[in-house]
Amino acid sequence: MKTLITASALLLCSVAYAHNCPNEMKAIDAKLGTSPSLSMQDMDKVKSLRAQGEKMHKEGKHDESMKALGDAKKLLGL
Repeated sequence: MKTLITASALLLCSVAYAHNCPNEMKAIDAKLGTSPSLSMQDMDKVKSLRAQGEKMHKEGKHDESMKALGDAKKLLGL
């Protein structure tokens, strides 16, 4: 019984985590909409990481997606 409860909790956490990718993308997009003062190199990197995050999210690779999106947010100061 404990195993079933633990498995259910892990499944719910992973589903909730997977659905956070779009929220992270929205936060990045909102910040990009304010024309942040970044170097051209950093801006290109943010856009690349944002695109990678979306691609990985669509492929079901949510851990990798959150990593890329997190890196983009760090560059943006979020």
